Amino acid sequence: MLVKEMMTKEIITVSPDMQVRKFADLLIDKNISGAPVVDDQGNLLGLALEKGVMFLDKNVHLPSFIHIAMGFFTFGVKKFEEEIKKVTASKVSEIMIKEYVSFSEDMSVEDAATIMLEKDVYYCPVLKGQKLIGIVTKRDIVRSIAKEA
Repeated sequence: MLVKEMMTKEIITVSPDMQVRKFADLLIDKNISGAPVVDDQGNLLGLALEKGVMFLDKNVHLPSFIHIAMGFFTFGVKKFEEEIKKVTASKVSEIMIKEYVSFSEDMSVEDAATIMLEKDVYYCPVLKGQKLIGIVTKRDIVRSIAKEA
């Protein structure tokens, strides 16, 4: 089976300016785990996922400091800064991921499943050239397996 035969074709997209709490409501209302973030021309900018919304309730861990003789070393400052940005996010653009795994419509479902497992991703856009034509989620993979049984 090919990705184009099992992907979700009715794509719910969001704008980068959408409020994160409104996006959370959309996830619940539509029973989805994420949405592509697109600009006014429909170009894919990134993915907004449940994980990004969860940062709003995350405890932020302070960076570690180690005192060695003449100075201090800090560990985790960059991660701390990134988490602060996500915890204080108000727009989807602030929680979206810009680096993602994408599939072509002619890829086999087996290859897509393998990549999703190896990369530990659960939400992947399907692109035809640069155009967004579908979404593949873990649920789509499981549904295709159930249909083959």
